[in-house]
Amino acid sequence: MEEDLLPLVMTSDPRPFNQQLPEPPDPRCVLEPQDSPELAPILVCALCCCFGIIYCCFGYRCFKAVMFLSGLLSGALVIFLLCHKERVLETQLSLEVSAGIALGIGLLCGLVTMLVRSVGLFLTGLLLGLTLGAGALLGTEPIYQPPSAWVPAGGLVGLALLGALLTLRWPRPFTVLGTALLGAAVLVACADFFLEGLALGSRLSQRLQALPALPPLCWYSWVLLGAWPALGALGALAQWKLMAEEHGGHANAVVLSRQQRQLQLLRIRQQEAKWHRTPPGVGLSEGSYHRQLPPNARSPADSLAPSYLQSLRERHLGPGTQATAAHTILDLDSDCGSTVPLTTPSVST
Repeated sequence: MEEDLLPLVMTSDPRPFNQQLPEPPDPRCVLEPQDSPELAPILVCALCCCFGIIYCCFGYRCFKAVMFLSGLLSGALVIFLLCHKERVLETQLSLEVSAGIALGIGLLCGLVTMLVRSVGLFLTGLLLGLTLGAGALLGTEPIYQPPSAWVPAGGLVGLALLGALLTLRWPRPFTVLGTALLGAAVLVACADFFLEGLALGSRLSQRLQALPALPPLCWYSWVLLGAWPALGALGALAQWKLMAEEHGGHANAVVLSRQQRQLQLLRIRQQEAKWHRTPPGVGLSEGSYHRQLPPNARSPADSLAPSYLQSLRERHLGPGTQATAAHTILDLDSDCGSTVPLTTPSVST
């Protein structure tokens, strides 16, 4: 008896016939090496990695350098986009001309932010607010879809102004937080460039435009997005550690200088005490005129003064007369040590 054969049905999806087959992976989320990467983007990305490490770990320690880099990069980026995308004086500028103009204005902006502290702090707060707004905009993609492009734009501007005001009010903590988060964001952007060709950057642009029905992010995009606050926290801890060591070294230097100052004051007081313990008339007698000065420090008047004083005594007392009464000696010249009697001695008859 021949078995009845069931008709063969061809379908595009084999999973109803074999439920154990895994779901095929999304081709967008397969990590593949980039074909023939260009040298210039790789060098720029490596340079940005260096800047990100400096920002993340040494932002407050290298305050002037960070302020200069912030002004330079921010000014150059804004001017480059304006010159390259828009027509200037009804002329479309080339890439080289736009880059030159952007570099010149960026250098000027960097000098201003480095030399004027309030401007540098304001720019750091702006970048902090923009970084937090961008991270929040990417992180809330599965649960919130903005109805209009004005909503994310207004949120970014509000957070930027709030961060700028808070940084001006409390410079140290918000400078540390802003530089750490900004450096971590730069590092994550560089990793995103090497892994998926700036997929997070393109998704941020789509979110700012409030485009509907966006495809979900891949798993490694969420890993990179989660690594951003972790790197920022590590950078902030590193900066606080460096600040604590610097403050401890400064405090030790202050203590040492204070101890040295106290030691110098103690030596001066000891010398003053020795001078006060020495009697003022030690080594002087009635017939002495001057202290033992070095020969080159004496003047001709010093050698004539004793004979002059002796003639005065003989004129008042008479030749050969000796003073018997006690009298007080006055030091007329503190430099020479000359002495004359204050009272006229009585003459014995």
